[in-house]
Amino acid sequence: MNQATQQDIESWLWDSANILRGPVDPANLRDFVFPLLFLKRLSDTWDEEQEKAIKKFGKDIDDETAADFHAFQIPKGCHWADLRRAAENHGVLIQNIMQKIEEANPNQLAQIFGNAPWADHNKMPPERLEKLVSHFSQRDLSPSKVSNDLLGGGYEYLLKRFSDESSTSAGQFFTPRAVVHLLVRILGPQPTDWIYDPACGSAGMLIEAAAEVKQSGGSVRQMRFYGQEVNQTSAAIGRMNLFIHEVEDAQIRREDTLQKPKFIDVKGKLEQFDLVVANPPFSLKDWGADKWATDPHKRAIGGVPPKNNGDYAWVQHMITSMKPETGRVGVVMPHGVLFRSGAEGAIRKHLIESDLLETIIGLAPNLFYGTTIPASLMFFRATKDKKRKKHILFIDASKRFGKGKAQNFLTDEDVEDIFAVYQSMGGTEKSNISARLVSHDEIEENNWDLNIGRYLKADAAEVVDVQDALASFDQARTDLAAAEKALLAKLKAAGYA
Repeated sequence: MNQATQQDIESWLWDSANILRGPVDPANLRDFVFPLLFLKRLSDTWDEEQEKAIKKFGKDIDDETAADFHAFQIPKGCHWADLRRAAENHGVLIQNIMQKIEEANPNQLAQIFGNAPWADHNKMPPERLEKLVSHFSQRDLSPSKVSNDLLGGGYEYLLKRFSDESSTSAGQFFTPRAVVHLLVRILGPQPTDWIYDPACGSAGMLIEAAAEVKQSGGSVRQMRFYGQEVNQTSAAIGRMNLFIHEVEDAQIRREDTLQKPKFIDVKGKLEQFDLVVANPPFSLKDWGADKWATDPHKRAIGGVPPKNNGDYAWVQHMITSMKPETGRVGVVMPHGVLFRSGAEGAIRKHLIESDLLETIIGLAPNLFYGTTIPASLMFFRATKDKKRKKHILFIDASKRFGKGKAQNFLTDEDVEDIFAVYQSMGGTEKSNISARLVSHDEIEENNWDLNIGRYLKADAAEVVDVQDALASFDQARTDLAAAEKALLAKLKAAGYA
């Protein structure tokens, strides 16, 4: 088969998902497709490495010599060819193969395949699984045939398609790539940075941080990548994603970040990182407020957030996790964190007075999976630039978006323009983006309210549009009343009323 193109890979991968469609719930497609795809990639990669070893040392090469050519081990009986030869019981065999590969590579691949019910005929009909195995057998996925960039792009394509179809499940673990790119671009990862995502999902933020450094001509050899994720399937998918994208020095740990943070140093304190970035779940309930005041990691900066809303708990955790001098934080948040009063107002006041909050960017509505509400990006820095001290940069980019069938989206141009406005602290003008550097004194006068509309006023055209809309609404109500009256008269005349 000729060298694959990106479109070839994407189409072929989507065909694999369609094989399962019907008996397998759309929300569960990723649980089966990704692990089997990853197994095929591992097996084909190992085979290619083995061919190189044989080419150099001959067919009689011993296992010890061949091991130097392999980045990981696949035990005997666990290759794709062994699965392909099996006439039946593919589900049980896949389960056993994945378990043995994980056990043979405890440092790299432990628990990487997740826990999909391969042998459960109700959730994975044997005839569909057989077709899926046959489908993946059609293509050689060794790196020389399908590059990491191609397969990584296909992986991202599948993630997005699954999220499009299942916004309440798969979608909540996938942040639109343009938003990820904007977050990472503003945070500016460096070749020696340690990067951390406390709600990492499919690890897109970590992968983008590595890509940003590579695209700038830097090396990621000294970088370290860390993520925590409560959902087991998402944690496994994130690890596969990192592996496919060759982000090697990465650790993903599974557990509730707020209640059981897993990155702890030798002294029992939270590890701290150069760059902390996340899109945590909005307005999380039952997040552990009862223990926050006595949190051993002292994350309750400025107070304890409401027990039924964990938004600021995530912010507090991320700020506590950034290094005291080089640290910076970028987080996706609902707009409510900018103006809600009570405990959140007290925390917000403390963060502003501490001069940690650097920038707020308002985005368009309906950009994210699972919610149509507009979100904001908040950026914090341990050490702000001199010109930004005692100020916060407000950027309203809510008018910059493209309209899709189900969702809005940001274009590359949108991202570049927003970034240009950020870099210039509002000095660069871009279409449909307004910005202003606002002093803490002015914010204090507004009782520490950070509602973007307080500082970036709507232009005249917007006001006229609202008035026109109200007038149109009144007219529509009048027209509706007249239509209802005419219909009632006709019904009476016909004897129906």
